Amino acid sequence: MNLLLWRHAEAADGLPDHTRPLTARGLEQARRMAHWIEAHRPKDLRVLASPSLRTCQTASALTDDFRIVAGLGPDGSVADLLAASGWPDASGATLVVGHQPALGRLAALLLSGAEADWTIKKGALWWFTNRVREGETQTVLRAAIPCDLL
Repeated sequence: MNLLLWRHAEAADGLPDHTRPLTARGLEQARRMAHWIEAHRPKDLRVLASPSLRTCQTASALTDDFRIVAGLGPDGSVADLLAASGWPDASGATLVVGHQPALGRLAALLLSGAEADWTIKKGALWWFTNRVREGETQTVLRAAIPCDLL
């Protein structure tokens, strides 16, 4: 399985939190990352997004064909992300457009075996895959890309 974690791009400050739109800079971040994803995307990519405006705008930079999942919202947990994505047993590829701290905590879990407060920068993408070697399932980090390197 391929699991891509995309943190929403830069959003405006304000309340209520779930209605904060992307800034002009955030729209550009989302566009640049979407272009990279499109050039490297795995086949049969399923896109899931938090119901917040900023994540939907980020996902829309890539596709209009995404599914909103309530558990991926700002208060979502690692368990919510795992349940929505089906990691590690689902087939194909899933892109989750979501929020800190859950995205960073999931990245920590996948790479270190324990949740920790790791930060994924706004607009950045972390791409994981898994494989079996000598009977052992391994998690592989394929890419960790911040927008400012695109």
